[in-house]
Order: sequence, then C-alpha cells, then structure tokens
Amino acid sequence: MLSVNTNVGAMVALQNLQNSVSQMGVVQSAVSTGLKVATAKDNGAVYAIAQNMRGDVAGYSAVTDSLNRGISTIDVALAAGQSISDLLIQMKSKALAASDASLDTASRAALNNDFTALRDQISTIVSNAVFNGFNLIDGSTTQVSALASSDGSRRITQAAQDMSLSGTIVTLKSTGVISTQAKASTMVATLDSSLKNVDAALAKLSSGAKKFSIQADFVGKLSDTLTAGIGNLVDANMASESAMLQSLQVKQQLGVQALSIANQAPQITLSLFR
Repeated sequence: MLSVNTNVGAMVALQNLQNSVSQMGVVQSAVSTGLKVATAKDNGAVYAIAQNMRGDVAGYSAVTDSLNRGISTIDVALAAGQSISDLLIQMKSKALAASDASLDTASRAALNNDFTALRDQISTIVSNAVFNGFNLIDGSTTQVSALASSDGSRRITQAAQDMSLSGTIVTLKSTGVISTQAKASTMVATLDSSLKNVDAALAKLSSGAKKFSIQADFVGKLSDTLTAGIGNLVDANMASESAMLQSLQVKQQLGVQALSIANQAPQITLSLFR
C-alpha cells in the first residue's frame, strides 16, 4: 500500500540503523577502554565478580608489603647475629691466648683491652639492629608478624632471639673480662656456649626468613593469577572488536542508505496525480 502517512519501510530501516548505532557505541567503548565490561551497566554479574577479585588483588598488595617488611626485619637481625658470632670467635681466640699461664702481665692486659672492646661492640650491634621500629635481638619484642591473607585473618610470625649480653643466648656478662689467667680460662667455656647459642638462634632466624620469602613468592603468584583472571573476565579482544567495528561501520552506512531509499518511497504517490 502506498501511503504518505505511514512509511513502514522507513520505520524498519530506522530501527536497524539505531541498533547499529547502539552496537557501535558498545564497540567504541571497548576499543577506547580496552574492556568489554567497563561498568556495571555492561554486565552486572561479571562486573561484581571482577570487583571482588580486584579487592583481593589490592589486599595481596598490602600483604606483600607487610611480608617484605618482615623479611627486612629478619635480615637485619641475621646480619647483626652473624657479626656477633664473628666477634665471639675473635673473643674466644683472645681468651684462649690469655689463659696461657706463661703469658706475661702486659700481654694479658693488652689482650684484655681488645677483649673488652669486642665485648662492648656486641652491645652496639644489638642496639642498632633495628628495622621499621623492630629489633629482634635486643629483647624489646617477642616476635615479628606479617599479613598472610588478603582479608587479614591469617598472619605469619617469627620469634625474636635476644642476643644481648648477660642473656640466655649470649651468656657472656656485660662486665666479663680476661684480666687474669683464671678468668680467661673460665671465659673460653662461656664463649663456646654463647657461640653455639648464637649459631642456633641464627638458624631459627634463617628458617623464619625463608618462611616469609616462600609466603611472599606465593602471594605474588596468587596476585598475578587473580589479575589474569580479571583480564579474562573483563578485557576486550581487540582483534574481535576491530572486526566488529568494521562490520558495524558498513552496516551503519547501509542503514543510512536504506533509510534514504525508504524516505523516498512516498514520492511515488505524486506520479499518480500527474
């Protein structure tokens, strides 16, 4: 039917053109953002899942920072403990030399001066082994802990090892000297015991550092896996979007032409009245 009031062809052409324009908007958004799900409007369920996973990734970033601080704290304690162990070895050598009954007084006094200087250096090392406010070897704290999960419900800990003088690990007294042959002889045994204790404490700290490092590696891999999962959910396939864009551009041009042809249809009725 020829009618100047109702143009069905134009209405169909307009609907198809509007559909192409709407799809074009979706594709352009994907191309400009790189995301097929950029907002909740695009796909509410997928967007919600991706947001939850993004929250976990952000949480694991904080966990990694916490673990790295813990690792650094333990590393500082290990470095200090190794220095203390080296000092004890030097002190043992001097105590052993001073325990020689044939040693003259002047030589023993010189050895004692070196010994006390090394002894005091232990206290200096212990007091300076601080990282981020934590000192694991001066008895000021019982442990260092770090986050181990993105929700903060789990933590990983490492016990402190007090290496202060006159303690349970370094049993050497803060006033210990080797000024006499008898004191030097007694000191050798004390230093032997302290050295064994320090080495055992270092082994515990080393295990803790390894535990923290393993957890940090795992958290890094888990975060990467989650990030890849988010990408699988929301990232746009640019090759596919490029092909779709070209297709929609052609459909849009054809839609405009179809609408133009449909709009010309009522002109045919004019020929009936010539």
